[in-house]
Amino acid sequence: MTTQQVADRYYQLAQQNKWAEIVDELYSQDIVNREPEHAAAMGIPTLTKGLDAVKAKSKARRELIEAIHAQYCNAPVVGGTYFSTSMGRDVTFKGKPRMTLDEIAVFEVKEGKIVSEQFFY
Repeated sequence: MTTQQVADRYYQLAQQNKWAEIVDELYSQDIVNREPEHAAAMGIPTLTKGLDAVKAKSKARRELIEAIHAQYCNAPVVGGTYFSTSMGRDVTFKGKPRMTLDEIAVFEVKEGKIVSEQFFY
């Protein structure tokens, strides 16, 4: 798939809240996930490598969520081998007050798979 095709498929699945399917279908085995430095203070690893590790991180994060009240993912913008989207959630984490999270995500595509993702929030 081209970068545009990967971006379009990502968006299509995101609109259906099929986040696990995005990872299973579009991510490379060698995916690299980067979070901002301030995420470490929230207990979120800032660098995660490999599909299994990214899946485990996602699972651990989901287990902290009490309720997702709403979420969105805007249409991607493609540039070369990269695409980006803005996304967010209205969420309540266990034992925490309800909050709104907004972020920009940047993805790199090689050989039809997402090989890196970086989040800015």
